[in-house]
Amino acid sequence: MILLRANIQNNRILEHLLLRLAQGETEALTPLYEQTKDALYVYALSLLKNRMDAEDIMHDTYLRIWHSAPRYCSEGCPMAWIYTIARNGCMSLLRQRSHQVALPEGDWLEAFLPEGSVDPDARLLLRECVQQLGGEDREILLLHAVSGLKHREIAELLSLPLSTVLSKYHRCVKRMRRLLNGEDTA
Repeated sequence: MILLRANIQNNRILEHLLLRLAQGETEALTPLYEQTKDALYVYALSLLKNRMDAEDIMHDTYLRIWHSAPRYCSEGCPMAWIYTIARNGCMSLLRQRSHQVALPEGDWLEAFLPEGSVDPDARLLLRECVQQLGGEDREILLLHAVSGLKHREIAELLSLPLSTVLSKYHRCVKRMRRLLNGEDTA
């Protein structure tokens, strides 16, 4: 219940900031950036698997937000709109390159678990588990667990049926549990 209230409050704040941007108040971009930068970076990194590319896409995303704010239609989840802008930029970049660049060792873990958030042994174990997940599974896990998007919002963002997102997420969680318990070696 507390998380739901926080999410609703966060949505209201982001809606207000986007409205201010739409009205030409450029100073609203700073608090919008501060509230969304971490989740957006992890998301872009999960798609691009390259730190510099993720940072470039973030920059482009905030420029597009600034220019597109007047066209934003409030539908209750401003983060879904922001993720859509970022995802379109990521997909465009990947199409230009026609391949994905391998994510350097440690980048995933650093974005997923900041240094000092867990002990080093747990960090190693989680690194192994996250690396075992496929790209779309990892993306769904991060969008829900790290970025806080609802499954419905993830389905819209990824253009997948809700049932597919739900089943992939639950299979991913089960696989992570098995990996953490040492039951899954495949």
